[in-house]
Amino acid sequence: MKAEALFQELKSYCIEHANPELVIKYSRYFKEGVYDAWGLSQAQMDAKKAELKKAGNLTVDLVFDTAPLLMKSGKYEETSFVLILLSLVKDKLQKADIKRIEKLFETGIRNWAHADYLGMFFLPELMKQDLMGKEDFRGWVTSPFKFQRRCVPVTFIKLLKTGVTYEELFTFLEPLMLDPEREVHQGMGWFLREAWKVNAGVTEAFLLKWKNTAPRLIFQYACEKMDKTNKARFRRAK
Repeated sequence: MKAEALFQELKSYCIEHANPELVIKYSRYFKEGVYDAWGLSQAQMDAKKAELKKAGNLTVDLVFDTAPLLMKSGKYEETSFVLILLSLVKDKLQKADIKRIEKLFETGIRNWAHADYLGMFFLPELMKQDLMGKEDFRGWVTSPFKFQRRCVPVTFIKLLKTGVTYEELFTFLEPLMLDPEREVHQGMGWFLREAWKVNAGVTEAFLLKWKNTAPRLIFQYACEKMDKTNKARFRRAK
């Protein structure tokens, strides 16, 4: 199969199952205003994934050749299909393919949902396969693409119970404590909230260090599960 044929197959599937009512329903979850979608249900996406898996004709090169064609429109489901295709060939990926994955942030990862799928599910799998390690994310922290930066703390949530020291993780992520983008603040706050659940003492020491300089949204997320008295310790000094 050629990339153009796979692209046309997936786009035709999106057009066939388009549902404007679902677009309206799900758009409320995308406050940044970038939810341009066909309106496919999760069941429809899963059904097509199963069909693609059963066909068994995907190669790594075919997936990466098809990716820019799908991402060009900006339609939510078309980019989702890129991530689905990647998941179906993940066991065939090699170290050199990481650069091609990074390129996706330039061409089409434009919302939190796609970034968080990568951070929560796909990238941790690549770490299990030893295709990526913590140091491979060093350049991601300073990426010009905010959703690539967001992926780092979201992915590192999976490292919290692996024996890596919290001090090591916090030092690695520290540049993101002054990131200018709201979506990155959310990712950092989420990571710190999960870190606090496992090791409150070390996490609180890190939060106290940054309470007067880091964006408040990070603290809103990080302190979400604390009681009222403990939350008060992390208010910015007047």
